[in-house]
Amino acid sequence: MTRKLLPLLLLAGAGSAAASGLTINNVQNLSQSDLRLVDEDLGAALSYKPLIPAAPLGVTGFDVGLAVTATSLKNSAVVQKAVTGGTVASTLPVPTVRLDKGLPFDIDIGLAYGKAPNSNISYFGGEVRWAFLPGDIALPAVAVRAAATQLNGVDQLKFSTQSIDVSVSKGFTIVTPYGGVGEVWIHGTPQGVPTLTKDSFVKTKVFGGVDFNFGLVNLVLEADAVGNVPSYGLKVGFRF
Repeated sequence: MTRKLLPLLLLAGAGSAAASGLTINNVQNLSQSDLRLVDEDLGAALSYKPLIPAAPLGVTGFDVGLAVTATSLKNSAVVQKAVTGGTVASTLPVPTVRLDKGLPFDIDIGLAYGKAPNSNISYFGGEVRWAFLPGDIALPAVAVRAAATQLNGVDQLKFSTQSIDVSVSKGFTIVTPYGGVGEVWIHGTPQGVPTLTKDSFVKTKVFGGVDFNFGLVNLVLEADAVGNVPSYGLKVGFRF
């Protein structure tokens, strides 16, 4: 996973090289079948990324971090029809700011804000996660998560995702591997484009990652796929 992560995330650091011209303002150029392909790529890129193990943070716990995900677009040539100002690359990087907070009863809540560089794509997201098995020295943690995201900045497309997943994690000293599976509901509704209608569908999501905890600082590497569209993520943050 690391071998694939690093080159993709370096693209995100360059920003303009990977997201050049990704200004979505020509949705009228899409057919209904094109819209589905664009929504599949956006759903993978903008659906909620866990980037945290299943174990609860605890009532006083916080996890604050900066992250970047890089999604390998499967339909960049189709996305190109809907944009102006440049060439759509095969990788879409999305840097995010993230906050998770522990609550009573092994419940955590999380918020995320992301924006693709040099584009009109930004989004807000949130999650509620319940570790119905909080885990201990011998047993893994198992949690169920409900999450949602909302696209902003694209006047011609109202776009959102909702997801439910189950994840499991087990800590070993400073290393905590985790993984999970779920479903993502993707909704794309063109605005002011009479030739297109609302597109809604469901994709299966699988994900896995490794959390490295160095006391106050933690590092997370994660890979996920929504349908057949993969994404890779890196988060650096503080957990206390």
